[in-house]
Amino acid sequence: MDTKQFLAGAAKVDITPPLGTFINGDFIAHYAQYIHDPLHARALVVQQNGVLAAIVVVDICVMPKDFLDEIKAEIQKQTGIDPRNILISSTHTHAAGSVASVYLGAADLQYMRKLPALIIRSVVLAKQNIRPAKIGWGSVDVPEHVLCRRYKMKEGYVAGNPVSGAADSVKTNPFGGEHLIDYGNGVTDPQVGFLAVKGTDDKWISLIANYSLHYVGDWDNGTISADYFGVFANQIKEKLNVGDDFVGMMSNGTSGNINIWDFLNPERYPKGNFKKSELIGTDIAEKVCLEVQHIQWDNAPSLLVKYSELTIKLRKPDADELQKTKKIVAESNYEQMTINNETLKQLYAREQVLLNDLPDTLQFPVQALKIGNGIIGGLGAEIFAETGLWLKKNSPVKNYFTICLANANAGYVPPEHEFEYGGYETWRGRTSKLVTNAEATIKNELLKLVNEAI
Repeated sequence: MDTKQFLAGAAKVDITPPLGTFINGDFIAHYAQYIHDPLHARALVVQQNGVLAAIVVVDICVMPKDFLDEIKAEIQKQTGIDPRNILISSTHTHAAGSVASVYLGAADLQYMRKLPALIIRSVVLAKQNIRPAKIGWGSVDVPEHVLCRRYKMKEGYVAGNPVSGAADSVKTNPFGGEHLIDYGNGVTDPQVGFLAVKGTDDKWISLIANYSLHYVGDWDNGTISADYFGVFANQIKEKLNVGDDFVGMMSNGTSGNINIWDFLNPERYPKGNFKKSELIGTDIAEKVCLEVQHIQWDNAPSLLVKYSELTIKLRKPDADELQKTKKIVAESNYEQMTINNETLKQLYAREQVLLNDLPDTLQFPVQALKIGNGIIGGLGAEIFAETGLWLKKNSPVKNYFTICLANANAGYVPPEHEFEYGGYETWRGRTSKLVTNAEATIKNELLKLVNEAI
């Protein structure tokens, strides 16, 4: 086989956890009691001119860097793919097995032992499936399903901050305060970017899309579901009228401040479990399918990967704050906690104590994969739409999108000015722990790698 020829293969592996598994993503722990739809690790492996790379999209909330680094090392042993050329991302569905402690939600040790082999297998199978291929890039705007969830509120609304004790000037998800909303405080990215992959025989291999929308979450606690990400994967396969060897994927874009809870027009979506996620996933698939008809296929795309790790400092409580929060933790009843304004203070007191115990810095992965005339960026955190739009605007190539929660989970990384407003995404804790200027450092590093890749 010609080693300079572009090759691609895809595969998916069922990663559905058993009933009883911990589910994270909420302030408290939940347990899997009902499986609505299966979860998957979906992998695309590409090769050209001696370079091998893999993109894996996993139906899970978040995965820590050390967990993924071990998986990548084993993938290298079994496939020869350099860990720096592997992008493994979380869709961020909040209805999946847990491999990370989030607030009072624990990591499930049994699932942590089970999941790595399944992710590895998806890449091994995808590599076994590689064959001569061609690629095409496309995009379509779907603005109706992305809403900024950070709101400026009218006079009279107090947005409490459980860390500082002061009032924020922005409220994230103002449930119960809809009548006091002034306006959304932030921009959205309406674009669905996608990379389509076919064999040179014109048979479909894969399509990976990217949308800057948080999970939908229209299900009861205790449910296992791939959310709208899974709906899209199923619907794009159906609408393209392809076989079971096709692997469709929806990755999470720069959605740190974006969701689909429409507080100003709550009646515009159907009620009932899964109705909204089914509508949204199907709608995106329909629009992408129409846009696929306009693809200009590249029969000889080049492949190049750039990767770096940044050392970034953490925000931590000072000595006085730590002493006060330790006292609160000692007097709190976490075992029977229900979440309200008062218990949020106790929850975040625990966050300060646990955050203080972490190292003072972390390694933040930044990645750029050039495939033909397009580039996929990878960032290991929940990034705001403003940052994603900046990267698209400044990218030297038209075909560009950012996959978030890729290769790590460093929590929320708001633009520095957002810290002036406050709001949930800025509250210091293990889910928002980087120094306030981290966003600028990270986006500039990714743009540098993008420019180096062309």
